[in-house]
Amino acid sequence: MYDFAIVGGGIVGLSTGMAIYNRFPNAKVVVIEKESKVAEHQTGHNSGVIHSGIYYKPGSFKARFARQGSQSMTEFCQIHGIEHDICGKVIVATKEEEIPLLQNLYTRGLENGLAITKIGPEELKEIEPHVKGLGAIRVPQAGIVNYRQVSEKFAKIIKEHSGEIKLNTKVEKIHEDSDGVTIETNRGTFKANMVINCAGLHSDRVAAAAGYKTDMKILPFRGEYFKLKPEKRYLVKNLIYPVPNPKFPFLGVHFTRMISGEVDAGPNAVLSFKREGYKKTDFNAKDLAEALSYSGLWKMAGKFAKEGFEEYVRSFSKKQFTKSLQQLIPEIQENDLIPAPAGVRAQALKDDGNMVDDFHIIMGRRSIHVCNAPSPAATASIEIGKEVVRRIPVQSHLLEAAII
Repeated sequence: MYDFAIVGGGIVGLSTGMAIYNRFPNAKVVVIEKESKVAEHQTGHNSGVIHSGIYYKPGSFKARFARQGSQSMTEFCQIHGIEHDICGKVIVATKEEEIPLLQNLYTRGLENGLAITKIGPEELKEIEPHVKGLGAIRVPQAGIVNYRQVSEKFAKIIKEHSGEIKLNTKVEKIHEDSDGVTIETNRGTFKANMVINCAGLHSDRVAAAAGYKTDMKILPFRGEYFKLKPEKRYLVKNLIYPVPNPKFPFLGVHFTRMISGEVDAGPNAVLSFKREGYKKTDFNAKDLAEALSYSGLWKMAGKFAKEGFEEYVRSFSKKQFTKSLQQLIPEIQENDLIPAPAGVRAQALKDDGNMVDDFHIIMGRRSIHVCNAPSPAATASIEIGKEVVRRIPVQSHLLEAAII
């Protein structure tokens, strides 16, 4: 009998396990992960950016947790000797019509408590010599790290507290009753006082397996990348982003120096035909049928028809992908780019076609469901874990042993 069973061994599930031990030192915890290693999906396929929180609505979980998380993640890496670099980034306006949008973003960043500065073309050239822009915001708080390494350290800390991590174990059914929670898996049954759903791309399905209707569906959006050839990495010093389209929920193609020294260029954002579909050819009939039969998808597609079409063009045309990158760095040529691994973003979508634009946590009787945790969830993972644990009802007599 466990005090807590966590479904999902990504960075959010593992940070939640670590946070449980910070609050309940004697708790008995099990992390249930269907893959053979932790951090195999969103965590292990992202660009490794430590985000500042500049983009997000003031007061939202994303804004608060990204800002706080950039600090707590940096401190965690310093304490545990994990390589990272708070290198800063620039958000660049390349067209006259983007100048007002840049100002709005600057105002939002100040509202979110960030120490950012507006800079002109000359100072931009000093920071990123190969970028062409009319103006930019310098965000010194942004950085880079390998989140797989962070997750592995989270997992090690859980094990050091006698927590268990069950790999190759897929949740099939969840039953809540007055005596606790029964979790049926392909490798046996687990009993716990409480289950915490951090299943990422499958979080809505795990919630449904526990009997909860979320009024949203997880849709997988594949982000496709190229890398700069090694001899062209000099074109990018750190992190270079465009001014995002406020009407479109993705940030646009950008340049990211990785902690390994490689430079990623991208991503675009296209609907994946499989929840864990990292290749264009990946396909799952159930996943695709669920997506195409969901009215919210078609309503969203109607709102963003032009932008969505452009994303798909970039997906199949390296030439068009290169043109998008040339808006920031005109020197980039098509043959400077080599294919790189893609990632998949688990984005919750409502019935009305609107994306859930904040982290979303649903409380059950004996369960907590983290049902929307896309970017910047890796940056914010320590803070999300703290928030989940804060919501655990400590007055429950079932947790007395864990509290002592």
